[in-house]
Amino acid sequence: MAVPASSAPDSTPAPASLEPPAAVRGSARRPLAVALLAAALAAAPGARAAADTGPVVSRSPEGASAVLDGLKTYGQAVLHSGDGSVRHIPAGLYEMRVDGGGMLQTYGVGVAGNAQPQARYTESGWGGSPLAGNREAGRIRWVLEHSYPQLNDLAGLAKAAGAVSLTAESAAAGTQVAIWRLSDGVRVEAADPAAEKLADYLQRAARQLPEPPASLGLDPGDVSGAVGTRLGPVTVRTGARSVSVIPDAAAVAMGVRVVDAEGRPLDTAVNGSRLYFEVPEGTPDGTASVTVQGATKVPVGRVFTSGLPAQAQIVAGSSESAAAATARAVWPQPPVTQAGTDAGTTAGSAVEALGAPSAAVPTSPEEERLATSGSSAATPVIASLAVGLVVLGGLVVLLLRKRPLDEED
Repeated sequence: MAVPASSAPDSTPAPASLEPPAAVRGSARRPLAVALLAAALAAAPGARAAADTGPVVSRSPEGASAVLDGLKTYGQAVLHSGDGSVRHIPAGLYEMRVDGGGMLQTYGVGVAGNAQPQARYTESGWGGSPLAGNREAGRIRWVLEHSYPQLNDLAGLAKAAGAVSLTAESAAAGTQVAIWRLSDGVRVEAADPAAEKLADYLQRAARQLPEPPASLGLDPGDVSGAVGTRLGPVTVRTGARSVSVIPDAAAVAMGVRVVDAEGRPLDTAVNGSRLYFEVPEGTPDGTASVTVQGATKVPVGRVFTSGLPAQAQIVAGSSESAAAATARAVWPQPPVTQAGTDAGTTAGSAVEALGAPSAAVPTSPEEERLATSGSSAATPVIASLAVGLVVLGGLVVLLLRKRPLDEED
């Protein structure tokens, strides 16, 4: 390719040598030699740490899954935006159909959300929802526990709020407005005067309540251990009278069983039951899971989330609903003693070769026997490392010896 005239080299004679000064060449070789030596030590079999702790397993949802039917009992609210604009929006009670059977009544968590019918939701704790870090979350649960539909005595609710009367629609609208004020801190009012009085009353009276438990959960969701042991325990947390215990098919095929503390197989469990994964000797590295299923009411205050945080829903009422939870186990083979000894011996030799003090390593009976016989289980590794160091040492010497010749030049 032709070089443009502006970038073409000038006609000034080039210097006799383009090599850098000898001092620069010598200083450049020393880091190269050190880098080669460090690479050899890092590549030595005994210097590599066993960092693999097994496969990373994602956690399955706990509790119920549902599909949103839509807004069923509602009134109107007036939302004042920060820019001075005003919007009239529906405010009230939604219904959801639970997978496997059951119905939920819910309110929206975010005022900006426009929850879409037929959207799919899963049960969640507050930490996995828009209420994470919200100091008013406990007060929202109080509102749910002390308003419609948990309190169906609309006359009594109206009297407490100082309203003349309440309908189901105005009670739902007032409750939703109070929740929005606490969840989003927005300026929103119920269009109906009675609903507005209810919203004011609920906001003033609300007290902190703790987060409700999952409808069905397993704690912890992941356990690990060695082959030939029982992995666990995993504790069942549920309001159901009883739940089914179903190990996955792959676990059954490997001979892995889900048992109690005495080793008895489990096919049902109750709240507080402890489950263990019994992994037979000789089982290859792997994972197994167990699913528990049952029917219970989803606690008031549990959150259901979809793909859009602004459309989260919070439970205000529940029928008997299907729920499930999954826990997983991971097991590696026990570490081989000889391999562990090789790694420790070679790593210690590498540290000593670099002039650093090595920590005292306890001597095993196997090492004592090998020492008596005049050999060691680490001998092949040390020999290979020594040969590599000798070769690299020769290369380093050649590189460094070339320095005086370069300086004479």
